[in-house]
Amino acid sequence: MMRMKHFVITLAIGLGFSAVHAQDLFIYPAQGQSADQQRQDRLECHLWAVDQTGFDPTDPANFTVPGAGAPLPQVERQGARTSRSVVRGAAVGTAGGAIAGDVGRGAAIGATSGALIGGARSADQRRGQQQATDDWARQQQSAQWQQQQALQQRQQGFNRAMRVCLEARGYTVS
Repeated sequence: MMRMKHFVITLAIGLGFSAVHAQDLFIYPAQGQSADQQRQDRLECHLWAVDQTGFDPTDPANFTVPGAGAPLPQVERQGARTSRSVVRGAAVGTAGGAIAGDVGRGAAIGATSGALIGGARSADQRRGQQQATDDWARQQQSAQWQQQQALQQRQQGFNRAMRVCLEARGYTVS
């Protein structure tokens, strides 16, 4: 029993004003409770509020954001496709030039066309990557906002439980 009381007092001292500050509560001993009694009551009310709400404002695990730091999506890179487009265009142009009687000119026209097509594909890829990045950022922002709202509701529930407990023990709480 003595060990448990020592643990409770040690834990109460550890919670002290930081737990009260984290809860945004002002607690006044309306019935002249001693400092030791105040610490004991705050600890017991804190534990009761955690039990009632399932939320502990002194536990850092309650403040993590699920999905935060999710990796940025990557669009498939198509750099090699641009080179392939040039080569394919040159091959097609060479064949067309051979038919028309000017292989060199056909190859140049084909390579130029292939480069234009490859460049367009690269621009499409950049736009796709930017769109994916923008979508990811919106999702992260939305998830963070939802997490903050849920956290705020849980903190308010915890504070209500603390207030009820402390008022029942003769404290003025605001």
